[in-house]
Amino acid sequence: MINWPENLVDMIARRKCILFLGAGISANSSNGQGKRPATWEQFLISIVKKRDDKLHEHDSIIQRLINEKDYLTACEIIVDVIGEAVFGELAADEFRRPGYKPSEIHRLIYALDSRIVITPNIDKIYEQYATHESNSTVVVKSYYEEDIAKYLRTNDYLIIRAHGQVDDNRRVIFTHKQYSEARNKYSSFYKLLDALILTHTFVFLGCGINDPDIKLTLENSNFLYPNCLPHYFITAEDTYESDIEAVLRNNRNLELLKYENSDGKHTKLQEELQRLTEIVDEKRIKIMENQTW
Repeated sequence: MINWPENLVDMIARRKCILFLGAGISANSSNGQGKRPATWEQFLISIVKKRDDKLHEHDSIIQRLINEKDYLTACEIIVDVIGEAVFGELAADEFRRPGYKPSEIHRLIYALDSRIVITPNIDKIYEQYATHESNSTVVVKSYYEEDIAKYLRTNDYLIIRAHGQVDDNRRVIFTHKQYSEARNKYSSFYKLLDALILTHTFVFLGCGINDPDIKLTLENSNFLYPNCLPHYFITAEDTYESDIEAVLRNNRNLELLKYENSDGKHTKLQEELQRLTEIVDEKRIKIMENQTW
């Protein structure tokens, strides 16, 4: 059972927390035929198999990069060989066209009532759920849109697509080249991320530790502004060794909150989030009663 830190509960209750949703959250969804969206690892492996006629000469290096979790480089090799248009169609086949339905975990995340949610996922599962539940009042913006900052100081609920979305594959960040170009062309977005890291508590859900945006942003913040309150990374027990935990704590100011995962299906995460929503609701009632907003 996760011992939810009081500081984190307080930040969520006061809507000073940002939820960062990775591919592990989308993986809880399925369509009418029971298909679930692939992880990036699964997706890249499937492309190598489907396009073996063109990629067979590169198979060993792509597989090595995937094993090393270097998905940006693996993806760049694939895109260079098969082309952006073909890759974009394969991404649409995997992440948009199957018609995935939101899952219970999306409801629980929405119930936390976080005013800002950021996701590198290119599917639209959470955004469609939030749009429906909010009667289309949620604002959804991608990293390349100039007016994101406008919504940081309004009362609007905001979903930020950190890597774009599958409908516009020209501006989805798949590869190292695309990531490097985005950091230069849309540097204002990354300055915005830097500001949010300083002013909000981040909670990472369904993520890996190698997303380049967050890795760089967290490390810059940690060393430029030491002794700040930590951010939180929710993960299954035994995912990372204690030495890796120490590295994450010392270099990125990340505290790991771990849930039991003996069945390997991450079912306990849903239970933990349900308990968190209840704790946060109780905290909000106390804040309201004491008028300590």
